[in-house]
Amino acid sequence: MHCEAFREALSAGLDGEPLEMPQERLDAATAVPDVTAAVLARLPEGGRAVGRRGRVAGTALRAALLVVGVGQLAVGWPALTGAMEMSGSVHLSHETGAWNLGLAVCFLGVAALPRLAAGSLPFLLSFTALLSWVTVHDLGAGHVHGSRATGHLLLLAGAVLVSLLAFRGRAARTGPRPTGTAWSARWRPASDGTAPAAVSRTGPWPGDAVASDGHQQAA
Repeated sequence: MHCEAFREALSAGLDGEPLEMPQERLDAATAVPDVTAAVLARLPEGGRAVGRRGRVAGTALRAALLVVGVGQLAVGWPALTGAMEMSGSVHLSHETGAWNLGLAVCFLGVAALPRLAAGSLPFLLSFTALLSWVTVHDLGAGHVHGSRATGHLLLLAGAVLVSLLAFRGRAARTGPRPTGTAWSARWRPASDGTAPAAVSRTGPWPGDAVASDGHQQAA
């Protein structure tokens, strides 16, 4: 029996009209089996192991960043409250403590919510790079003690951990780069010299993009 007969029977059933075939036959033809268990059972063991390793790695990165954040908090709090003896003015001590506490909040926030990692990278990486450069220069010139310079290793470790979490989050969101013609066609001029067709996303991948209604009508 052709599909049209089943479609007509389904339509008749929705309208409350009599069917042209037995209900059991219609149910058997339109039943959708649940294949979830069968698909999961056929997944390769390696894929599940990779997923577990990925979750463990993510948890380890967040735990390490949590430790760094607590350490940064311990470094910044005494300077902010005046409990740490520092050469210079009281305001300089407070300013140093505020910077360290701000970094601690950044590390702890990313450890709790890894999706914040990418947004903190522009400031965090630029600050880490500049502070590392001046610290090396000051160590060579004898302007800073080695013990104080060692405290900046917390910042360096935190910047690396946040970068790794940001990279993992980006990979999870984007996935593999699709290969298709629709995405590249967005930037390729039409053969008649007109502007390229506007492309709208209708699916989860750029390969699912289609031309907008206006360009389809113009075509």
